[in-house]
Amino acid sequence: MTGRAILVTGSSRGIGRAVATRFAASGDRVAIHHRDSAELAEELAAELPGSGHVVVRADLADPVAVRTMVDAAADRLGGLDVLVNNAGAYGRADAPHPVFGTGYDQWQAMWRDTFDVNLFGAANAAWAAAQHMRERGGRIVNVSSRGAFRGEPQQPAYGASKAALNSMAQSLAVALAPYGIAVACVAPGFVETDMTNEHLKSERGESIRAQSPFGRVARPEEIAGAVHWLASSEAEWASGTIIDLNGASYLRT
Repeated sequence: MTGRAILVTGSSRGIGRAVATRFAASGDRVAIHHRDSAELAEELAAELPGSGHVVVRADLADPVAVRTMVDAAADRLGGLDVLVNNAGAYGRADAPHPVFGTGYDQWQAMWRDTFDVNLFGAANAAWAAAQHMRERGGRIVNVSSRGAFRGEPQQPAYGASKAALNSMAQSLAVALAPYGIAVACVAPGFVETDMTNEHLKSERGESIRAQSPFGRVARPEEIAGAVHWLASSEAEWASGTIIDLNGASYLRT
């Protein structure tokens, strides 16, 4: 088989779709993961350049399903060289949950649902992927968020889950380096995707774009480029890195 074996979670649309496309364009074989977007995933698999691409499904909140999905991707691709933990959620209801104005039961549900996908799902996928990379080395790249650093007052569970994802990646970067596995993160700000379109098309759209001195938000392909580099052989020394991709809309020290 030619190229590397790549698994991208949440890759039927948005950033994940751009990431899958970038790897395929480089001659890699891609496993396109989805939860409930089978038609979009199959369409993408058919459109990707090259051959050997597969579609896998799992609810990342289900630990058994995650391990089964990763193992299936590795089996069908003939191994696993790169895991991109891209799938993410604000919470199953995709609703804000500020401290005031959110009922206690809803508050608990939003935190549980968000962490189940953004942290526990990613952690379980990383564990399962590492089993396939132990003898051959590999790369794990997590898609985090600017919100991990600046805070998300309307979506506190989202910001906290991404901060935890960053910490997990740095711990794994140290633990897995002896096995030739590098782990890193990208932390985008707003990106033009289905996930953000509602915000960008609203009255808030102009103010969101104005957060960056470039006067725009990121394109998915820009995030994909950074992910692709972090997964390359040249980027091993970047293990443990968190790359900010927010157009200077938020600067941290």
